[in-house]
Amino acid sequence: MAQNKLLLDYVYEHETARANEVYLTQPLGGGAVADYTWAQTMDQARRMATHLQSQGFEPGARIGILSKNCAHFFMAELAIWMAGYVTVSIFPTEGPDTVNFVLEHSGASLLFVGKLDTWAKQEAGVPAKLARIAFPLAPKTTYDTWDAIVGRTQPIAGKPQRAGTDLALLIYTSGSTGQPKGVMHSFERISAVAEGHSAGMAKTLGKGRANRALSYLPLAHCFERACIECLSFVDGNLHVFFADTLDTFVADMNRARPTIFISVPRLWLKFQQGVNAKMPQAKLNRLLSIPILGKIVAKKILTGLGLNEVALAGSGSAPLPPDLVTWYRRLGLNLVEGYGMTEDFAYSHTMTQSANTAGTVGLPYDGVQVRISDEGEIQIKSPGQLVGYYKRPDLDAEVFTEDGYFRTGDQGIRLPDGQLKITGRLKELFKTAKGKYVAPAPIENKLNAHPMIESSMVSGVGQSASYALVVLAEGVRPQLADPAVKADVALQMAALLKETNKGLADYEQMKMVVIAREPWSIDNGCLTPTMKIKRAKIEANVAAQVDAWFEGKDKVLWA
Repeated sequence: MAQNKLLLDYVYEHETARANEVYLTQPLGGGAVADYTWAQTMDQARRMATHLQSQGFEPGARIGILSKNCAHFFMAELAIWMAGYVTVSIFPTEGPDTVNFVLEHSGASLLFVGKLDTWAKQEAGVPAKLARIAFPLAPKTTYDTWDAIVGRTQPIAGKPQRAGTDLALLIYTSGSTGQPKGVMHSFERISAVAEGHSAGMAKTLGKGRANRALSYLPLAHCFERACIECLSFVDGNLHVFFADTLDTFVADMNRARPTIFISVPRLWLKFQQGVNAKMPQAKLNRLLSIPILGKIVAKKILTGLGLNEVALAGSGSAPLPPDLVTWYRRLGLNLVEGYGMTEDFAYSHTMTQSANTAGTVGLPYDGVQVRISDEGEIQIKSPGQLVGYYKRPDLDAEVFTEDGYFRTGDQGIRLPDGQLKITGRLKELFKTAKGKYVAPAPIENKLNAHPMIESSMVSGVGQSASYALVVLAEGVRPQLADPAVKADVALQMAALLKETNKGLADYEQMKMVVIAREPWSIDNGCLTPTMKIKRAKIEANVAAQVDAWFEGKDKVLWA
């Protein structure tokens, strides 16, 4: 992939060539929105860049952003880059301890405080002397505000340049396995990724097409940052809309009517479960099998979800149950799965229109090299490869092979046509008392395909067999007070256990399904900000009960 231009070069082009085209649409609450053209976006970013430079920070200073997705996140990122600094973004759901760790570890010189739900708690994690600036949609503070600063400051002139090897981003991993790590990404590498995603989009949808996207997955994570924000910096044809609140999500979708929509498995499952709550799967199957009526029903469902104009639908961040891919494709939505990591800036593998076998993550992106080690580990060389871990050269030595491949920690196999199938994660493998390793992810994928299940975790370290802990679907949980519903859930879980075990080796088979007492969430520490399960936390929560579960004979238990 030839690297001639960097992200800022593309942005300067759009600033001139698309000056009056609307680039960002920000909900303000109550149905009102603010539209920002390319010229308006860059004018604000340039004024903030001048202000940042006036603070006397050292070149390459780290500037924090703690905010939910909003137009001013994009503007602040551009301002930080034009001013010569490095962006450090923090997940907007993090608690004060993690906020403090990231700001202290990165040595941040300033923090942009944005749209947040729990700022009253998070503020305690911000170092007392750290300078702060409040975005327009920030909670009420006494800090200097974005609008006041841009109102009194002149825009930085010309086309400020950054070297390709300059650091652009520090992305702190979401910490599913412990303390977050600061992944360093340079301008040349994130620009190569954005160009690759832009080329892939053009190949699928056609070059020069005007597209719309809704930005709602956390921008602090590489998935949204690479596939929406940085893609839009390269491809000026992408109009980015933002979501207001969880309650307004349907309205936000209907406003944007996205042509590109990326999500995570948990949300794709929630959409499906919402449809099944109104129309049982058996009835839907019957209707979809009727030639003309089936198309009308499918279109109505996609329209209700705000997905009827989506031409490119993607899923990443965690494995997607193959049955779910098939379900969406029956509705006419060609849902594709991709595979990437913070360490390769979400640039590793994706399904294409032709290579899209459900249960795989498709083919390598252009420029990506992949191999499977003797231990079955997927190892990657990507144009988006991290420069290293901030202040942790010891980790660099652990994660790179001698010839420069990144050790992903994931296990996989390649199909004859080159598509990659992920079979588990090395660190998640566990041994039962039978002495053989069990890979939980493929089993969880089978369980998660059941309409009554929102999420699952397979465990059983040192026990006589594995077991599954499951969270029931959102629509099922409120009905459990009805004994008939509870009995039906138990019957269905027992049937699911039996059916799933049929397809497993004897040492993998589960003794029981345990139904979790409460759903796992980011707030209770059982999910990461990108909605992956935190195994160690969940296992610790139930550790005192596990032996008693195994002593009994029940196939379905209530935690």
